[in-house]
Amino acid sequence: MTKEIIQTDKAPQAIGTYSQAVKVDRTVYLSGQIPLVPETMVLIEGEIDAQITQVFENLKAVAVAAGGELSDVVKLNVFLTDLTHFPIVNEIMGRYFQQPYPARAAIGVAALPKGAQVEMDAVMQLPVQEYPAC
Repeated sequence: MTKEIIQTDKAPQAIGTYSQAVKVDRTVYLSGQIPLVPETMVLIEGEIDAQITQVFENLKAVAVAAGGELSDVVKLNVFLTDLTHFPIVNEIMGRYFQQPYPARAAIGVAALPKGAQVEMDAVMQLPVQEYPAC
């Protein structure tokens, strides 16, 4: 078993005692992302759709840093402070994922860090590397 800590400046830096992601063999565990702008570490301005989009962009940056892409996500957890925003999550998720979609859970929560309205974490399975025949 090989374990690697994933870190990128293209996603918000950890604001606690955790890593952006941990890669164990071909499985990558992406920590929860809230809609922080990586360059400023400030919550994105605007409506919930802007927050959801920023979260997907942050997850995408970590996925790429781990050697994958969002299409490699096999499980996505969505945390919302208002579950009436779930249709907006579905709409925006359709811009980032194609069928077959990952498994997913949507959880209503009372509050999220820094006053965010949405947070997501994910599990990603990287494809097997194929090497050309010698």
